[in-house]
Amino acid sequence: MPTSIKEMLAAANASVSKIDRDEAMALIKDKKALVVDVRDLPELQASGKVAGAVHVSRGMLEFRADPDSPYHNPEFSRDRPVIVYCASGGRSALAGKVLQDLGYQNVRNLGAFKEWAEKGGPVEKV
Repeated sequence: MPTSIKEMLAAANASVSKIDRDEAMALIKDKKALVVDVRDLPELQASGKVAGAVHVSRGMLEFRADPDSPYHNPEFSRDRPVIVYCASGGRSALAGKVLQDLGYQNVRNLGAFKEWAEKGGPVEKV
């Protein structure tokens, strides 16, 4: 069992596959993938988010993703691909691992929002 954030990140990165902008855009275009921004609200307000993404701050993810939770967001479905991202890729890796632990089978880490935006990924203001 990991005993430090460094070990937790290494385990999460080993478990959650990365996805690049082009592959993510293809999944989004097909409207199959749920895109989840796990950054805090001030980050979204400052820079926007991936167009169509659902915002769920990292601290609320388990509650929104678990269908048995009174806070469940119906956008989350275990049979739907999920793409997570944050500011640098760390929180999204941890979020992806948590989703896997909750039974989500197809979870990918897009990594850093800034890279998405710089590479021409569609962005919407919050």
